[in-house]
Amino acid sequence: MDAALQEFAANGYERASTNQIVKSAGIGKGMLFYYFQSKQDLYYYLVEDSLKIVRHQYINLIDMQETDFIERMRQAAQIKMICFAENPNVFNFLGTFFLASSPDLPSHLEQEYQQLLKEGHAIMYENIDKSLFRHDVDVDKVFKLIQWSMDGYQNDIISSLKDHQLANIDFEPYLQEFYEYLDILKKSFYPAYY
Repeated sequence: MDAALQEFAANGYERASTNQIVKSAGIGKGMLFYYFQSKQDLYYYLVEDSLKIVRHQYINLIDMQETDFIERMRQAAQIKMICFAENPNVFNFLGTFFLASSPDLPSHLEQEYQQLLKEGHAIMYENIDKSLFRHDVDVDKVFKLIQWSMDGYQNDIISSLKDHQLANIDFEPYLQEFYEYLDILKKSFYPAYY
């Protein structure tokens, strides 16, 4: 599985080679096709398995009891980095999958993917204590502004990584930069005494 994740992450679906996968895994091609009928079947299996890992080892670990929006985002980033360190091949594979403009999936996987996106959005934006924001601003507008900022930051990162192999990128500077943006948002929209 690791060999397949690495190959798809490095080359994308179209250019990934089953010959390279079996060579890296040290198995015969017949063994690969004993378990998977085609390269596409293998790819779909990896998508499904990787989405399960993200759900169980990342999304389900985020503490929904943390009602401070910025602290929840900080916590989510820390958990994501730990999960990435434990499952780099999964995250590199999913990174290339998410960077694809329109991943072509069978309906059951498309539903799982959309459900995971929905759960991720809920975990980030539901059960937030808006009273923590400054009282001299329209809290709903501030909350929306922070959402747009985070979405824009994510889109900017995705755009800058589109032509890179994720396995070769050091994400620590991105994480530190993200924390700096969170601190700016907190200073801007939370009361000075908080």
